[in-house]
Amino acid sequence: MMRRVTPVLRELLGLFVDDAAFALSVLAWLAGFALLLPQVPLPISWHGVLLFGGLAVILIWHCLRHIPHRAGYASRDVRP
Repeated sequence: MMRRVTPVLRELLGLFVDDAAFALSVLAWLAGFALLLPQVPLPISWHGVLLFGGLAVILIWHCLRHIPHRAGYASRDVRP
């Protein structure tokens, strides 16, 4: 029974979480943001800016991590 259920659960989880490191990074940022922000004396108007900025940095970092870095990739001649 468990042999049939385990692959189904993994596939179901894969629909929502494609990159576990990305998901954990976002969750860590949100948790740290929620726990530490009340202790930082900032105007409330900066809360959204910091939240968005952190999430944008995480997204860009993970996107750049998955770009293939091959020598000569950009300078390769493309002939029809």
